[in-house]
Amino acid sequence: MRCSIPGATTPREDPHPPLVVQDADAGTHDPGDTMSRRSTFNTAALGALAVFTTLTPLAPAASPAFSAGEGQDPAAEAAEQYLIHAGRVIVRPGEVLENVKVLVRDGSIVAVGDTVEAPEGVVEMRGAVVCAGFIDPWSALGVDAGSLHDQRTEPATLTADAIDVHAQRHLRQEALRAGVVAARVQAGGAARVGGVGALVRLDPELSATDALVLPDAVLAMSVGLSRGGGAMDVFDRQGEVDRVQGALDSGLAYRRNDVEYRYKLEEWQEAMAEKEAELEKDFKKAKKDRAKDLAKAEEDDKELKEKKYKEDKKPRKPSFDGNKAALARAAHGEIPLVVQVHRAAELRSLLGSTEGFDRLRLILAGATEAEAVKETLAERGVPVLVAPSLAGAGARDEWDGADLGLAGRLSEAGVEVLLGSGGEDPKLTRDLPMLAASAVGHGLELETALAALTIGAARHLDVADQLGTVEVGKSADILILDGTPLLGTTSVQYVLSAGRLVVTPEN
Repeated sequence: MRCSIPGATTPREDPHPPLVVQDADAGTHDPGDTMSRRSTFNTAALGALAVFTTLTPLAPAASPAFSAGEGQDPAAEAAEQYLIHAGRVIVRPGEVLENVKVLVRDGSIVAVGDTVEAPEGVVEMRGAVVCAGFIDPWSALGVDAGSLHDQRTEPATLTADAIDVHAQRHLRQEALRAGVVAARVQAGGAARVGGVGALVRLDPELSATDALVLPDAVLAMSVGLSRGGGAMDVFDRQGEVDRVQGALDSGLAYRRNDVEYRYKLEEWQEAMAEKEAELEKDFKKAKKDRAKDLAKAEEDDKELKEKKYKEDKKPRKPSFDGNKAALARAAHGEIPLVVQVHRAAELRSLLGSTEGFDRLRLILAGATEAEAVKETLAERGVPVLVAPSLAGAGARDEWDGADLGLAGRLSEAGVEVLLGSGGEDPKLTRDLPMLAASAVGHGLELETALAALTIGAARHLDVADQLGTVEVGKSADILILDGTPLLGTTSVQYVLSAGRLVVTPEN
């Protein structure tokens, strides 16, 4: 039996026609009469980007892929097969396929093309546009409140240990309805050192283990933030820049010591192997010589003085330091370093003090006054993670002057822009597409904004092999929409997260 869920093929058509079940023996029938519950999404929560209409009700027996039954393991739904008929597939911004099908099986995209056949038992859906699910690279959703605001975090602090899969379920579901499938979360979000951030899926039915995409997505630090209710003194702000450089230097020194130890250990092991081979080779001769020496000593009534074998001293292993190990990873570019910094003076100083770290993958978050250093940012390829917003009354000192046009102006100057919700308010992750649309309305190119929410975020968080595009082999974290992404007239119809159908028009 094959289930088909026809969807809108153009924004003008009814985007939510009834489910149709196709059965080779029983023909075609409409099971919509047997389900009384329907739901509409609260448009006030997500604004124009989350306008949903109701779907003709579905019979529970005819739509097992829509929700896990009572007592059913949600992970079992990932084994479902989905065939999506799309008017357009945005493989990645700038690469679009027309009138193709996307086949999802066991949580992954297994085929994309116009000749894909429908396997037996597949659930079929139709939509005007298919694109990769959105990623919030600067979110507060999913971390327990105590850890989120902790000021005592260290470089080795693991945000993955603070993920609370049972909290904020409604916010996670609303974020999914807006198309945000994953988020980078951070303990100690405003601390001088926030530790190691994690990338998580937002599906509330997943366990902490299954939700974790990457436990070591970034190392986070901050410079010059207002703490304790007041702005920092300019000298203290410069001192925090110096501490960033000092921390990276300590990481490099730690790694250098470790490399030197491993090199010396290898040399010692080789020397010991050569010595053992030499001793083994000369063993018989040495045994005969010792017997002669022993006999002579007895004859002379003297004590035989044995020749002591002196072994080269084994190199001493350096003590493990988790904080310096984390800093070493960032300094060597193994994980990105995200630094929240806003003012022009600290931006200039930070860029200058980190210039000598050739492997450092620096990402600037916030960067309210980044236009003052836009040429340097573009030249060095340092991306800026912008939280599109207006400063507003009561905003902290470092956000003074923030406006919705910053992302567009930086992008126009050749700076790569990422878009996030700011890492402070969990509710804002659900609004990320609306914030991105606001940035588009203030000068950011639509294609650039879409890239920032998909492949750009995935690439800088080192998960581009899993997320960010609609390609064979990638995880099936994809959206089905009734129009172009990030337009106010477009609604998200269906969302798949790791191959699980987590959003449908009726939920």
